[in-house]
This record gives sequence, C-alpha cells and structure tokens, in this order.
Amino acid sequence: MSEPVTESMAEVRKHLADVIDRARRDETPTIITRRGKSEAVLVDIDEYRRLREAAERYEDEWLNRLADEAEAEAEGTDGSVSLEEMAALLRSAN
Repeated sequence: MSEPVTESMAEVRKHLADVIDRARRDETPTIITRRGKSEAVLVDIDEYRRLREAAERYEDEWLNRLADEAEAEAEGTDGSVSLEEMAALLRSAN
C-alpha cells in the first residue's frame, strides 16, 4: 500500500472517480479533509475488508483473553463467572 494522499472534500468532489481508481488500482488511500481537519479515508474495498477482518479477529482475541482471565480469577470457585462479574471485568478492562 502506498502512502496516503491528503485532499480536501472540494478536491475529492471534483474528481471522485480518479480518487476511487487511485485507491483501487494503485492501492493509495486518500485522506479527506474538511476545513483542514481529517474527516475520512477512502480505501480500496479489498483493503477495507482486510481491515474489518483484522479488527474482528483482534476483538475476538481480546474477548477470549478477558474470558480466560475471568476463568482464572474464578478458580477455586465452581469455575463459573456470573454475568455481573463478567460485566465488571469488561468495564474495568476499558
């Protein structure tokens, strides 16, 4: 993936098809700004899907770690964790 190009919303509006082609063909994302502030990023659909899958995997791994920690803390009990205890653990992790 190439380094992103930064363009204003007005510039992107003028040549949206080119911005999309650049993302798809050249794998170059475009950071879209509004009033000088970064607002969005346009990326190729395959890159978007890869990012979503990676985020979902990370979230699943994070939840599994939390469950493992809760189970380890529950050792010495009946091995189960109440819903309230799990909610408290999730809140404390954030």
